Amino acid sequence: MLAQQFAAYSRWRTLLSEGIGRFQTWLSDNDLADAQSDMRFAHLQDRLREDHLNIAFVAEFSRGKSELINAIFFAEYGDRVLPSSAGRTTMCPTELLYDAARPPRIDLLPIETRATNASISDYKRFPEEWHSIMLEVASAEAMQEALQHVSETMRVTPEEARNLGFVVDNEGDASLHIGDDGLVDVPRWRHAVINFPHPLLKQGLVILDTPGLNAIGTEPELTLSLLPNAHAVLFILAADTGVTQSDLNIWKESVSESGKRGRMVVLNKIDGLWDELKSVKEIEAEIKKQVTSCASILNLPSRQIFPVSAQKGLVAKINGDEALLRRSQLPVLEKALSAELIPSKQEIVRDGSERVFNDGYQYVRGLLDSRLAAMRDQLRELGDLRGKNAGVVEYMMTKVRSEKEEFEAELQRYYAVRSIFSTLSNNLFGHLGLDSMRQLTYRTREAMLSATFSNALSEAMSRYFAAAHEALQKSNREIGEILNMMEAVYKKFSVEHGLKLGSPTHFSLIRYEKEIDRLEHWCDTHLNTMANLIRHEKKNVTQKFFDGVAAQVYRAFEKANRDAEIWLRAIMAPMETQVREHQIQLKRRLESIKRIHHATDSLEDRIIELQGIENSLLQQIDSLEHVSADVRRLLAVQIPTIRRAA
Repeated sequence: MLAQQFAAYSRWRTLLSEGIGRFQTWLSDNDLADAQSDMRFAHLQDRLREDHLNIAFVAEFSRGKSELINAIFFAEYGDRVLPSSAGRTTMCPTELLYDAARPPRIDLLPIETRATNASISDYKRFPEEWHSIMLEVASAEAMQEALQHVSETMRVTPEEARNLGFVVDNEGDASLHIGDDGLVDVPRWRHAVINFPHPLLKQGLVILDTPGLNAIGTEPELTLSLLPNAHAVLFILAADTGVTQSDLNIWKESVSESGKRGRMVVLNKIDGLWDELKSVKEIEAEIKKQVTSCASILNLPSRQIFPVSAQKGLVAKINGDEALLRRSQLPVLEKALSAELIPSKQEIVRDGSERVFNDGYQYVRGLLDSRLAAMRDQLRELGDLRGKNAGVVEYMMTKVRSEKEEFEAELQRYYAVRSIFSTLSNNLFGHLGLDSMRQLTYRTREAMLSATFSNALSEAMSRYFAAAHEALQKSNREIGEILNMMEAVYKKFSVEHGLKLGSPTHFSLIRYEKEIDRLEHWCDTHLNTMANLIRHEKKNVTQKFFDGVAAQVYRAFEKANRDAEIWLRAIMAPMETQVREHQIQLKRRLESIKRIHHATDSLEDRIIELQGIENSLLQQIDSLEHVSADVRRLLAVQIPTIRRAA
């Protein structure tokens, strides 16, 4: 069910992208496009093409994550895509996706890269740092063999393991244990990306498989970025064990704090409770008891716990056994996941697309309405000149010339506004800009590396966040000044010169303030605690702060900068276009009356000419409404009706 729903969503997204493309082509064909609108529509289409649906599977090892992924997404393949067997089958975070620009393969990032000051996202820009293994997608056996690499480990000394960020003390669920030979097992790979041409992955599905508490605890990017950005997080427990202490630690540290919709708990392996000596009712009661217990421990309503048998569900799908599939209860989970996930994902994409499309439509419609109003003003003026003497024509010419001169004088104020706008924009990027963030990061790193005591480390991290918050607050004040100034200018030119400007687009950095709050909270609960600072070496704390926390803060500022640049262009573009359009129309009015003043027999010819232009504008507006209606119909579509809309 989820696969079909996602396929329908993918089809809707493709149709919407095509509709936006037709609208953009229409703008170009009618000479109504400009650099700003071209950039925004191109950016929107890129987002629609590259849109992904991210589903993360989180659990301790041996909970059946890989089997559940196989059962939900890959049963139609006729075999297991991911290896699934007793013990650990996934030792590092693994992403399954498809990128047509790369061949089918597994890219593996060596665990040694943890010793550098670079995150996984940083390393994704440097393919030469990854170890690649080609996938023979036509052979299930070859696929299984290649995928076994994500399970690889290596033996290192405790000191080497600590330098790689692992906890080694033979205590706690997240700690590595020293063997009789004095060595510890660590994953050979830090991260894996499987590029696999499965139909669902081709449509934009991205699956994240996480390998348990040890890997989650040592890779901050998982809890700071990958899991919070997932559209759904499935937390898997085993029906025979319920919620163990390590399960609870993962839940508290990585899942329950994500605050995302689509967060579900899966109680897997219920087939282990299928006792032939018990009645169906007794088995159902035992499963229900385990669900109630898990819900109580995790502080969740029971309806968010889904008991399933991934293994039996996979077998049932492959063999076409409907009775076994129902008993596995896998369809119940799939139905809940699709009902929660697909509509909310579609809503996010719809809202973003609708905002860009409506801005573009209103801008073009306003421009055409302005031209039509100016054309009708000219027709009225010329109609009033029928049968009038040369003195009246001369008076009218003087009046229009006066309007033109008055508007051109007013343009000096507009140019002054542009100058102030430029100054305020520079002030904004002085606070929000990436140069300031780089300097802050450098100062914080120096302070942490030179810190002698734990409280100095803690203070450096606190000062970092205080400076980031201050930069956003100052930036918001600059945004408020820009908005107030542009609202006043829009209103003045609209009232005094009849420009159709509406209201300037609003903009806020609140989403980035919330993101910094989230990162600071994570830092204060996972890193900047006295117990953690005492337990871990300064070098490891510093590295984890910059690899994880500071890297995410910097990315938030990168996005804020990009959004601010787009907004600044968008807020000035309508003003510039309308001012230029008004100048052109005043010039045309003056030229028309001049021609009539010098050759009165040209009056009727000019009126006929303007009527032809008026008709062309009306046809253009009708055409605009037609091409816009196609996009609006697509924006209004709900996923269950996508086939009819298509």
